[in-house]
Amino acid sequence: MSAASRSPILHLTAELWPYARTGGLGQAVADIATEQAREGLDVSVMVPFYQAAREKAAELGHRLKPVCQPFTVSFNGIAEEVRCWEVEHEQGCPRRLFLDHPGMFDRPGIYGGKTGDFPDNDRRFALFALAAIEVALRVGGERTLIHAHDWHTALTPVYMRVRHWNRPELKMMPVVVTVHNGGFHGLFGRETLASIGLPDWLWAMEFMEWYGRLNYLKGGLLFADMVTTVSPTHAAELRTEVGGFGLHHVFQWLDDRLVGIRNGIDTKLWDPATDEELTANYSIDDMSGKARCKAALQRAWGMPERKRTAVFGMSARLVTQKGLDIIVGSRSLKEGNTQFIFLGEGEQRFEDILRVAAGEQPGRVGLNTSFTDRLEHRLLAGADFLLMPSLYEPCGLTQMRAQRYGALPIGRTVGGLADTIEDGVTGFLFDGYTPDEFDRAVKRALGVYDDPVLFAQHQRAAMQRDFSWKEPIAQYAAVYKRARARR
Repeated sequence: MSAASRSPILHLTAELWPYARTGGLGQAVADIATEQAREGLDVSVMVPFYQAAREKAAELGHRLKPVCQPFTVSFNGIAEEVRCWEVEHEQGCPRRLFLDHPGMFDRPGIYGGKTGDFPDNDRRFALFALAAIEVALRVGGERTLIHAHDWHTALTPVYMRVRHWNRPELKMMPVVVTVHNGGFHGLFGRETLASIGLPDWLWAMEFMEWYGRLNYLKGGLLFADMVTTVSPTHAAELRTEVGGFGLHHVFQWLDDRLVGIRNGIDTKLWDPATDEELTANYSIDDMSGKARCKAALQRAWGMPERKRTAVFGMSARLVTQKGLDIIVGSRSLKEGNTQFIFLGEGEQRFEDILRVAAGEQPGRVGLNTSFTDRLEHRLLAGADFLLMPSLYEPCGLTQMRAQRYGALPIGRTVGGLADTIEDGVTGFLFDGYTPDEFDRAVKRALGVYDDPVLFAQHQRAAMQRDFSWKEPIAQYAAVYKRARARR
């Protein structure tokens, strides 16, 4: 192993499974760090010490110890004391660090509450980014590579290259920024620049100003050594006016410093042959257990146990991005010898529509807004198809898990869905974002389902796909090498 590959890596993230997450970000970062640790790399991952993280660590019985002495960071002369804790190290796991500032992070919610985002999110995540630089020096020294994820940590390279431009110990420290969801930028008013201790010259179109707002993600992209996103197709989409969320010019400017690396899944955790959450285990060689899982799923959701009725499952946030408006507007949801199961919470209007549908079609439509990992495992094991007709999908994890469990995904030809679903072989893809296009894809899927031999062939093809982290981790190593070379 080369000296560069042994250099410490510190991941910075606003979410981390199992401590605090709202979507796929926390799972993806946890998986990347875990797989890197299994490869023998010196890896740490740090998340704010939210109330939820405190409670989860206590629930898991994790003993915490201080990483270093308390230290202060300052915004315009106002000193803020922070602490950093870590879970006692377990072999083969990354170091798990928690940045502790009770005033900023010890509150219900990650980004906000029922009334909306916290009004001080600009300062909360600025504090996290600024403190992360000091933690990196204390944990791994100036040889550390910082890997910042999404807008919440994107100020880290800005602080390093602007505010701390003359600190010699930071000059050789590379920063990689990964965009998991380019639709969220971290947008604030111009006054935020002064309140977080950054110079006013950054308020320019060439730097962090964006349509009259201060854009944290834009700053991170401009000052990072390398940028990645979570699938090759999404990397191409970000460079377009339609798919770049208003930052396409920046993504174009990055040129070959923007690299698309698909996410993976934990193939040990997501394995129907050994999954302890399932009613019965099964594999490509013996699929009988999947039929038992389907029957158990139908019973649990109060639906008739019908072997030859196709079950369509969806495990996702019930929001427009995930395609809920074309699902609720489709004929497929309203008619046919099918069953639809929705697991997740989201926009109130979609929850209300699905509750009405479940009431009007008992035994055919089901909704549970109380998501748990166990329910998702059982849903994918029992479903015949997975619904994922996303408006956009940088990568997605559920479609890969579903294929491993023999549930064929129905999705749009966007982002990671295009990269991980083989149309007509391991799932069904469509282009147009309309209910009619969705209905046509469902009809294609049912045409295959009606031939049990053909459907079984498709299931086996899906279950054979390799969605492990082996290839992505090697690609991240290549990106890290290029980031170090730039320093």
